[in-house]
Amino acid sequence: MQNNPNVLFLVADQFRAMCLEPGGDAVSTPFLDAMAERGLSLQQAVSNYPVCSPHRAMMMSGQYPSFNGVTHNVNSETAEWGVGLRPDAPSWAAVLRGAGYRTGYIGKWHLEAPLPADAIYGTGPLDDGRYWDAYSPTDRRHGFDFWYSYGCCDNHLSPHYWTGNAARNERLDIQGWSAAHETDVAIDFLHRSVARGPDRAPFALAVSWNPPHQPFDQLPVGHDTSYSAMSPSELLNRPNVDLDSDAGREAAEIAPLYYAAVSAIDAQVGRLLQTLDELDLTQDTLVVFTSDHGQQMGSQGLLYKNVPYEESMRIPFVMQWPGRLRRDPATASGVGLCSVDIAPTLLGLLGCGGQVPAEMQGTDVSAALLQDGTDDAGRDVAPSAAALYFYYARDETEHHVRGLRTAMEKFIARFNERDGLSTTLYDLVRDPYELEPVDDEEGTMDHAAALQAALADASQTWPGEAALAALAGRA
Repeated sequence: MQNNPNVLFLVADQFRAMCLEPGGDAVSTPFLDAMAERGLSLQQAVSNYPVCSPHRAMMMSGQYPSFNGVTHNVNSETAEWGVGLRPDAPSWAAVLRGAGYRTGYIGKWHLEAPLPADAIYGTGPLDDGRYWDAYSPTDRRHGFDFWYSYGCCDNHLSPHYWTGNAARNERLDIQGWSAAHETDVAIDFLHRSVARGPDRAPFALAVSWNPPHQPFDQLPVGHDTSYSAMSPSELLNRPNVDLDSDAGREAAEIAPLYYAAVSAIDAQVGRLLQTLDELDLTQDTLVVFTSDHGQQMGSQGLLYKNVPYEESMRIPFVMQWPGRLRRDPATASGVGLCSVDIAPTLLGLLGCGGQVPAEMQGTDVSAALLQDGTDDAGRDVAPSAAALYFYYARDETEHHVRGLRTAMEKFIARFNERDGLSTTLYDLVRDPYELEPVDDEEGTMDHAAALQAALADASQTWPGEAALAALAGRA
């Protein structure tokens, strides 16, 4: 039997935390619910930058966007700015490969800046002329050896992949629901791992499903149609959704399809957990299920993501590892985890905390998650739940946004040269749906100082820095 634990790391795109919460979204997720019951589900896991590429880059590298190079969603337009995960960025996969792990990546990557050839051999340009899909050369896979992946393709029913050492013009096209096919590939990976015998190397396998990301109507055969019989008020039960607004009505149309995709993803999780059981791998495998961001679904009059609201920022982070994880409510509700913390925490959980690269900026909170977790002095660790928020403006008409979120409060600062600095403060305990900003001048100044300190501690600069400092200085 191998000595080191395995890790199966599962990511579903745009799967919001509310889908897995008691009293949350009216969606059925029996396998993830059971996984949370057996393991641990963090209630304060958030995306620092709730849009695909920036979160994924932080999740892989443990670095903030200004360090890892991914300040915007990666497509042909942003490629001109140099956006793309830097070749020299650290990654948890590279550390594990160096520690003897067999590493693999299956599914959506979306961290490679497209080249002109990708417009030919990838998905191709969209209506606006941009192309998003990209081939990842073998020397830019950041520690993953087994490769069955693509850049960014939203054809859920006709996906394609670049596998192994295949060239850019040698993509593999598949007919069928992408998430089910990728699960098939993952199950085969697990079987082949076991076939290597009792002295096999441990595996670190990441499976990245694109659903429940849009297009919402591209669903698998036999998907759950029961959501179509539910009323808008049942589907969208958060009080910050105006069902009579344009966004509310569109969200009501989307919700049955979105929830059907969520349930279908849950079924794929179930297939993988069953395979671990059948192969006698469950005891020795850390399983993590998470997402890159959520979705507004009509909340705050918005449909999608990339905004500093809870529906976008909060992500599921469910772990299963029999006998190894703390399962008490205080851990589930009290341990904060954000995008940059994921990489060092994974390494810490797997016993590689001493190998976390110095360039990683996130916090390893593994000691707060493990049953026997203590810090170097033998004390239980209670990490801070504070998380920075980022939005990088695309042009002069947009605002640069930075923020700081804790389990209790959220402070957001927006700046551009035309409008100057504006701020919003929410009390998340009294007002969890962010309906009533706090009007407190002294509190605003204090939070401006806290945000300024947190940005400085993370070696971050931004165009609103002087204005924020002036506001904080009046406290």
